Amino acid sequence: TAAKAPHLKSLMANGTYGTSLLYAPPMAATSSGPGWSTVSTGVWPDKHGVKDNTFTGKNYGTYPGFLARLAQVRPQLSTYAAVDWKPLHAQGTVTPGADATLVLDGDADGYPGHDATIAAETEAVLRNQNPDVVFVYFGNTDIVAHGSGAGSTAYLNAIDVQDGYVGRLLAAVKARPAYASERWTVIVTTDHGHTDPGGHGGSTIEERRTFVLAQGPGIAAGVRPVDTRLVDVAATVFKQLGIAPDPAWGLDGKPVQERSGDPFDTLYPSLSGRVDETGIPAGIIGFTHTAPGGWSVINTAMGTGGMTEWRGWSFATDEFWSRSQRDQSRELNVRARGVFAVADSDEWADKSFSGTYDSTLVTPAYAVGGSATVRLDFTTFYRQEGSQSAQILASWNGGTPVAARSYTTDVISQPQSLTLPVPPGATSVSFRFRYTGSNNWYWVIDGVRVTAG
Repeated sequence: TAAKAPHLKSLMANGTYGTSLLYAPPMAATSSGPGWSTVSTGVWPDKHGVKDNTFTGKNYGTYPGFLARLAQVRPQLSTYAAVDWKPLHAQGTVTPGADATLVLDGDADGYPGHDATIAAETEAVLRNQNPDVVFVYFGNTDIVAHGSGAGSTAYLNAIDVQDGYVGRLLAAVKARPAYASERWTVIVTTDHGHTDPGGHGGSTIEERRTFVLAQGPGIAAGVRPVDTRLVDVAATVFKQLGIAPDPAWGLDGKPVQERSGDPFDTLYPSLSGRVDETGIPAGIIGFTHTAPGGWSVINTAMGTGGMTEWRGWSFATDEFWSRSQRDQSRELNVRARGVFAVADSDEWADKSFSGTYDSTLVTPAYAVGGSATVRLDFTTFYRQEGSQSAQILASWNGGTPVAARSYTTDVISQPQSLTLPVPPGATSVSFRFRYTGSNNWYWVIDGVRVTAG
């Protein structure tokens, strides 16, 4: 059963809609404080610092919300924010930088009435004033899900009420006298999911599930990208306003209309369902051993047996991999997008095996002739345990691979960069990611880019 939600469904049909999974503890709870901080700042909790609804450790000074950024870099814009979960104002998550605000207290007074007030007041602002950017928060669906469950009729009805508010705001925009010459973008998102019985904060897929829906100029209709993340909201706002983010802002997001260009994402149509991982529901599609064009996996030293899905380097989605075993930090793989490469000796060893895990992921050969250096950029998530090893090696002109970097401590989903001098006479380089272990942890690689310069 689904909500009717005609206005949201119209936005989906005429815009770009991507689902995404959140982090989980210990990075942050799947709660509103971390979720809306991620939406507003465009960075993950390891940067904005909000781990739960106490907001302890918040770092909005370094990573302010997008309205505060706009006040800094485009102060001539007229901005408006309306919220009825009061911490979004009191904690400085959303409203700083807004020229006008409507702040109500749904916890104290009830969300149904305050949601209705926000809809009416924002409708008037859109019809009668000239805002450039509007942030609107409706809180009652969260309250209903807590009380009745996300699988309840009451929850579906609450979604339909909020959909009606969305419809009124869209109608107000279209009724503007100058609408035909204006460039409006609509973005809809949520801060976390809910279990069917009601509740969130933990690590289940249902609690971690979010989405980003956007319709506007330059945003394709009917597109369902596989590489969307919640941090993309702020980046999309800047893109639609023609603002190029300063790299010093440290944004983790990208505009929803821009694809990552990651070669692993090309594998999405060929992904399969579970084989040995009975804890992953049948019908969840999310892994393959087939490498992208030009890539390869060397398993000549790989042990035998073990879980089929994780025998040697695999290519998987966040949902498929993190469903293999909850609460072992796989949920923290936040900076990978879409399909990524993963070597997981821990899950491989969950079925009878012999030998050790020893697998090498090999990139295509990249031209470096005439260049002084070559740079390898990628995102990695590595957990160290025992005698396992993780090495990056470089092979020049197809020769014997030479070690270029080793990992011996945890790296929790961070961008990496490795620059090497090009040896005399070298015209090509191929990189290798070799992981060895025996029922240890895992290594994730994503977003690989090689640049000669």
